[in-house]
Amino acid sequence: MTKPAPIDWQETLTGEMLLLSLLGRIAYTYPDNEERTWLQSLIEEDIFSEAPFAVEEEETNTGLKLMQKWGKNGFSDELFEHMQADYTRLFIGPGKVIAAPWESVYFGEERLTFQEQTLDVRNWYRRFGLEAEKKYREPDDHIGLELLFLAHLAAQGIQALNEQNSPRFEEILKAQREFLMQHPGAWALAWCGIVEKNARTDFYQGLAHLIRGALAGLSEILDCKLAQAVSK
Repeated sequence: MTKPAPIDWQETLTGEMLLLSLLGRIAYTYPDNEERTWLQSLIEEDIFSEAPFAVEEEETNTGLKLMQKWGKNGFSDELFEHMQADYTRLFIGPGKVIAAPWESVYFGEERLTFQEQTLDVRNWYRRFGLEAEKKYREPDDHIGLELLFLAHLAAQGIQALNEQNSPRFEEILKAQREFLMQHPGAWALAWCGIVEKNARTDFYQGLAHLIRGALAGLSEILDCKLAQAVSK
């Protein structure tokens, strides 16, 4: 039996940082006109033709195909309006939010935000020098922010490698593993399933698959398991 090739951590963390930064921003930010300009640039640069991370995951490739299908005919006003409507219906309302993007909602019968999970996530951010931009106005445990935090940890790991600081690098890997298991790994796959079932655009269908693939790839690298469903 051949041994698996050693992980190229510089390349792996760079790919993780790039992909999770992209997915985190898409999940967190309402597609307003400023985001439209950014999304247009992604289409023009053919960003969704390949992934820099989790390339062996089937979910990643499914997500890329959906994203390419979504943008293959350009970014028309109609396409943008459908995207805005889908984001609003899925993640904002009015009425009951279909795919609530906050972790704490999934761990209480009353589906409330700003619960224990929110505070623990906030402490994780603070520990690594970060603070949610809309702290106290919006829960810190938004799926987009959690993905952006993992991307931040990946950047910290790259810095430790560049500085040849092995203790710091190991600390960062340990933090990634623990945060992944305690937070996005405990609920994000359930959230992705809801988005996949209810999204009306290829874009948000693709987002759900890409997030699932990215988290699966990260869990394999860090040797930890993700929760397939949320228990209440």
